[in-house]
Amino acid sequence: MDLRSFVIPAIDIKEGKLVRLYKGEFDKLKEYDKDLIETATLFNDMGFKRLHVVDLDGAEGGKPKNLDKILLIRKVFSNEIELGGGIRDFETARLLFEEGIDFLVMGTVALKRPEEFERIIEAYPERVILSIDARYGRVAIGGWKEESALSPQELARRYEDKPIWGYLYTIIERDGSLEGVDINPYREIKELVDKPVLASGGVSTLEDIKKLYGVVDGVVVGKAIYEGKIDIASI
Repeated sequence: MDLRSFVIPAIDIKEGKLVRLYKGEFDKLKEYDKDLIETATLFNDMGFKRLHVVDLDGAEGGKPKNLDKILLIRKVFSNEIELGGGIRDFETARLLFEEGIDFLVMGTVALKRPEEFERIIEAYPERVILSIDARYGRVAIGGWKEESALSPQELARRYEDKPIWGYLYTIIERDGSLEGVDINPYREIKELVDKPVLASGGVSTLEDIKKLYGVVDGVVVGKAIYEGKIDIASI
């Protein structure tokens, strides 16, 4: 079981600091006394194959705000980086790809500006991950503050035949909660699509990770690492 390839450590940035949200609520944010660049360097040195970075200021404001920190992370993490948070137009996507980001995680633009989203994925095939952020069975957008009428399955089917890399499926009501994972939503999505699916939300133990192994293609883990619930040296 190659967990270093399966687990994707998360670095969420708010005002230049390492933070985690609780169930997607920006007013329930926890800041960690850890240096962003040192943390990224540690994940690199431990051999993780991909890093998940989110610009939370960008998710709130609609445009990346922590580019300086993101580019420093890019310098110290030698493997793949997927970046999300406020990437909602072609020029922003182009800039980030030119700065060496491997994958962009995008959701809001796919629903609100589908023509712009298609322009991006046509120009950069297999380099965009469609973000499916679901709260109680409905897709949320705009930094998780706006609920759409779409189900996760409907959104996934809409782009399955398009040149995206795959999907990041986040269960918002579990995200940052350390309540454990429910593998059923991920199984349902995997039955519908052939592209890779990454899971996010609720991971609290190594057993949670093992439950997802073989169901999805990777899992984003943040709070469980920073709270010491999972010893990354054991992965």
